[in-house]
Amino acid sequence: MSSAARSGRSYRKVAVAVDAVCDVAVEHRCLSFDDVVSAVAVERKRPIEVEVLPLAHGVCGQRRRYDDRDVIVLAAGLPDRARTLAHELGHVVFDHQGTPTAEALLAVDPDLVSYMLNSRKMLGSEEFGEDELAEWEAETFASMLLNRLQVLGDGSDRMARLRFDEALG
Repeated sequence: MSSAARSGRSYRKVAVAVDAVCDVAVEHRCLSFDDVVSAVAVERKRPIEVEVLPLAHGVCGQRRRYDDRDVIVLAAGLPDRARTLAHELGHVVFDHQGTPTAEALLAVDPDLVSYMLNSRKMLGSEEFGEDELAEWEAETFASMLLNRLQVLGDGSDRMARLRFDEALG
């Protein structure tokens, strides 16, 4: 059994989600990635708001789930806003639970947050399996979606090759 299978990772699951989002983007004639996020919200019948707010050092984005909506918070001055937005949209699409909003909004020293993030990475995926899988799904979703939307946007015939590459993992 492959390490991806043992960890619960499924490229097929992510590709199906990307297919669905691309179908929504085409159906809604989205011209920007923000349009894609809005179209996904319409299809889900659940608002998704995008805000730019100061975040802790080392944190580029967050998905915050409320009873009546989802909020994607992006740090100001991101080098690749679309990538971070796509990653956070992945958390929304896969309905990753994450940290309850009340806990996520507690005032915490930015150095402590940075330390905790780095410590988590060093401990490996054994202790943080569910979190690690959620991050893998969101990052893989972002990569696939941005590649797919770029191919759709340029009107080329590279889609078949891209889909074949995705199928191979």
